[in-house]
Amino acid sequence: MSSTAVLGCIYGDEAKAKIVDVLAENKDAVVRFQGGSNAGHTIKNNGKTYILHIIPSGILYPEMKCVLGSEVVINPFELLEEMTNLNEFGINFKGRFYIDPRANIVLPVHKMLDSGREADSEQIKIGTTKRGIGPCYADKAARVGLKIQDLKDADYLKSRLINLYQYHETEISEEDLNKLHCDLLKAGEKIKDFIVQVPYMLNEMYDEGKDILFEGAQGTLLDITYGTYPFVTSSHTVSGGICIGTGMSPHKIDKIVGVYKSYFTRVGEGPFPTELFDEIGQQIRDRGNEYGSTTGRPRRCGWFDAVSAKFTAMINGVDVIALTLVDVLRDIDALKICTAYKINGKETNHMPADLKDFASAEPVFEELPGWSEDISGIKDYDKLPENARKYIERTEELLGIPIKIISVGPDRTQTIFR
Repeated sequence: MSSTAVLGCIYGDEAKAKIVDVLAENKDAVVRFQGGSNAGHTIKNNGKTYILHIIPSGILYPEMKCVLGSEVVINPFELLEEMTNLNEFGINFKGRFYIDPRANIVLPVHKMLDSGREADSEQIKIGTTKRGIGPCYADKAARVGLKIQDLKDADYLKSRLINLYQYHETEISEEDLNKLHCDLLKAGEKIKDFIVQVPYMLNEMYDEGKDILFEGAQGTLLDITYGTYPFVTSSHTVSGGICIGTGMSPHKIDKIVGVYKSYFTRVGEGPFPTELFDEIGQQIRDRGNEYGSTTGRPRRCGWFDAVSAKFTAMINGVDVIALTLVDVLRDIDALKICTAYKINGKETNHMPADLKDFASAEPVFEELPGWSEDISGIKDYDKLPENARKYIERTEELLGIPIKIISVGPDRTQTIFR
């Protein structure tokens, strides 16, 4: 029996889905424990590209059980659309896809609220995907949200809908309310066979000796508590969130794989001390295809930040590291790694909790020589260029955690194990 968590440890978009896809081959279940369809996970396999927003990445393995836990927020219409799209690739969901009834529902009003707040000139711009995720989590905390289990009771669902719109002081015509109510009931009918109490299912699987893989969404630096608040997501992206989102005890989380890019990227607003504004940043963006799979927005790119990386490794309890997109760094003469910050004239190797301090942090860089060789076809670590190995090993030394997986391309096969 074992369980492994794969967590993004920077600002999201670390190529977690590829690592999940690679590690899932011999697992029995892949579990999403937080987030919603604001995630955009891209997997390339056998010449096909799959973009997953809410369905776990293990769905590409025909026998794999895929699970959405209680802390995932679900837009049932988007979920059904994604399932339909995957059906067209020949992917079957019957008997292998499960949803916890406690999961909250993302509704059209949540999207409207999300877009309105981002457009409001007097509100702080967070840079959300405008998919309604934040307002849905807010309604959950306010105890006015709807849950998947509410879809089976027409009268109760109607009363909860009315209460929700009243809470937001948002008008909805009787005709639109009735249509939404009817559409939700139809969606509920379509997904009812996939609903199961996830805590019982996962704990039974673990006790039976099954192998479980937990798939994180977004990244640690976007965690609602430990991220760069308020420029964060609305859920717990850290390893502690697994227990809340699945009902699994901390004692049953056996291994944590932290996924880091070989450089840093960020989407949306918020501080980013190592951000690049020059041609190197653009080169990394283009070569790494750093454009959001959910939004299409160009990602901000910068050098690897070992200070914040070490912080995220610490709070997640990372056991081993997967370093991704190493192939993107070729043809850069000098590579830089941030090893400390200067804040108010003082040097520190701690990530500050205060957003203003983090925003003013000046990175202290260490420089390493780059390489020009294309490494995307290399399978053996020892065959990597010397400077690529030096870069990986210096990153490993700074973080104090072994880098066991190195991704040199988007395909499942472009992976080196040490």
